[in-house]
Amino acid sequence: MATPSSLLNAPPLTPGEPDSGALPGLTPAFSPLYQQIKALILQSLQAGEWKPGEPIPSEMELAVRFRVSQGTVRKAIDELAAENLVIRRQGKGTFVATHAEHHVQYRFLRLMPDNGDINSEGPAERQIIDCKRLRAQADVAHPLALRPGEAVLQLRRVLSFQGMPTILEDVWLPGGPFKGLTADRLASYRGPMYALFETEFGVRMVRAEEKIRAVAADAASAKLLEVPTGEPLLSVERIAYTYNDIPMELRRGLYRTDTHHYKNDLN
Repeated sequence: MATPSSLLNAPPLTPGEPDSGALPGLTPAFSPLYQQIKALILQSLQAGEWKPGEPIPSEMELAVRFRVSQGTVRKAIDELAAENLVIRRQGKGTFVATHAEHHVQYRFLRLMPDNGDINSEGPAERQIIDCKRLRAQADVAHPLALRPGEAVLQLRRVLSFQGMPTILEDVWLPGGPFKGLTADRLASYRGPMYALFETEFGVRMVRAEEKIRAVAADAASAKLLEVPTGEPLLSVERIAYTYNDIPMELRRGLYRTDTHHYKNDLN
């Protein structure tokens, strides 16, 4: 695969020259050209050239920038849009996706009220139980691609819907990218936590992996969720990644399912 620098330094295509799948002067690429262009766009997203919510250049502008056909750029952007990294808006252009937009605020939250309408509950009420900086134990360091002993921020909070404690979460964040994040800032921020990460720390969560199992509530979690000890709960462990599959959050949550259910769309 051609490197980003070789793509950027390649000679321009001659007008009318077909887009052959490899740039002139380069050896044949091992991946399709549109995937190389997608990687370059991702590089710019990661570098913060275009911020969440902002438009990216038009397909024509990007085609000129990367010296490829507009169709190649369109195919690259199609994949980015399918992965929810950018959003196409008819007649307006293509924008960097953001967790601040209402329709993606709960992109990673799959717990739904039994009536099926997540909007019927209104925004979650958040109670910060604890927030502290500490040295990562191995079971936290490994999922975050850190070394044991590196600094992390640990957060414990309860999310309530219509006054009912529903989710108990323990969240770990790498200390470096989130330097300066405090319990007071988390408690005072009215929007989604991922939107705060975007706007104030330049970290955008773009995908997540989850592990789910059934557990029984211990005494501590039962008290915070206001359920009997031994109550069945859904345990969800999530690792959230920013661009280029860099892990930026480990989240372990306990979900009540007496009035909610876990919903996932499978394609």
